[in-house]
This record gives sequence, C-alpha cells and structure tokens, in this order.
Amino acid sequence: MGQLVCNGAMLKCSFGLAPGTLLVLPASQVMTAVPDANIMDNKPIVNIAPFGMCTSLANPLVAAATAAALGVLVPMPCIPMTAAPWAPGSPTVLLGNMPALNNASKLICTAGGVIEICMPGQTTVAVP
Repeated sequence: MGQLVCNGAMLKCSFGLAPGTLLVLPASQVMTAVPDANIMDNKPIVNIAPFGMCTSLANPLVAAATAAALGVLVPMPCIPMTAAPWAPGSPTVLLGNMPALNNASKLICTAGGVIEICMPGQTTVAVP
C-alpha cells in the first residue's frame, strides 16, 4: 500500500539536476496536516517546481544551447512541461472528486522526463 502525497513532497525528474517540490493548493479542501494531493495537481510552476537544470535534448532550450556548442550537451534551466495528470493515482480514494495521489504515481514531462515522488510529504496515511 502506498503513501498519500501532500504539499511539500519531494520530487525527482529523470532529466533534472536537482530535486523539486510538489506544491498543493487547498482546492480539494482535504488535509492531513497540510493539503493532500490528487492526480490533477500537475500544473507546471503552480504545482511542480523546477528541477534546477534540464539535460533533455527534447527540451528546446537544451537543444538550441547544445547545437550552439557544436554538440556538447549544455544543461539549461528547467521549466516543467506537464500536460497529462499523474498516473495511476489511487483506485479507491478520491480527493476533490479525483483519485488521490500516492507515492507510486508518475508524471510525464513533454521534454521527455519522468517525474517521480521521492518523499510523499508525510508517512502516516496510506492509500492503495
């Protein structure tokens, strides 16, 4: 059984050079000690903080800087590009009429990265 994810969870992107943070607004009005997340807490900058520098060649900034450096990979500032919700989410627990976010969920960045939850922000509430 997974852990319920909440505000302040630590995130990791496969192409990011630094950890990020999940910021959850209290829109669903469900809280443990802080607001709890659902699969729709996927908005860049609003919910998903940048991961320092990006190394994905699918990121237009990285591709342009790498081309200018004659093919030598040049990391550029991360700007998360997430369009789809977190997947899979909790199959049985709803927060704000959407599946709750658990620590097994992943989020895809259109620059090619996979965003994972390293630390869910709390360790006392479990969800399937």
